[in-house]
Amino acid sequence: MAQAMLKPSLQGEVEADIEIKASATKFYHMFAVRPQDVSKASPESVQRCSVQEGEMGRVGTLVTWNYFYDGKPKFAREMIEAVDPKMNMIKFRVIEGDLMEEFKNFLFKIQVTPKKGGLGGVVKWNMSYERIDENVAHPESLLKLCVKMAKDIDEMLLSKE
Repeated sequence: MAQAMLKPSLQGEVEADIEIKASATKFYHMFAVRPQDVSKASPESVQRCSVQEGEMGRVGTLVTWNYFYDGKPKFAREMIEAVDPKMNMIKFRVIEGDLMEEFKNFLFKIQVTPKKGGLGGVVKWNMSYERIDENVAHPESLLKLCVKMAKDIDEMLLSKE
């Protein structure tokens, strides 16, 4: 009897929850309104972020990130795909750059939930993607970079309070 071969899925999702002590709104604000400050908070991870077209915090805005990953300088051009200030959520779709060499599509979602009755919150960092083939690794190491960046941002925000 012949058995069907199951093809491994090229689509995937990785996510992490990071507890922060800073205000959830201020953390969200860093990505939605002032992403250029991310490089100040985490200079070894992000060298530069600039708006190429549009206005930060608005769907359709193009943002370029220059970052350091796997020991090499990289870049990504992203389009803001969704923004929800009430939920402290923003989604960026990668449309150009180094990630597009290994992925057909790549979407970053950042949502920050405030803790009940106190300071701080939880940053949920989610990446959904489709690899170009099964030889491309799932982006766990990129998720680790984002977790480190979140911790650096939390430290910077706390030092300003």
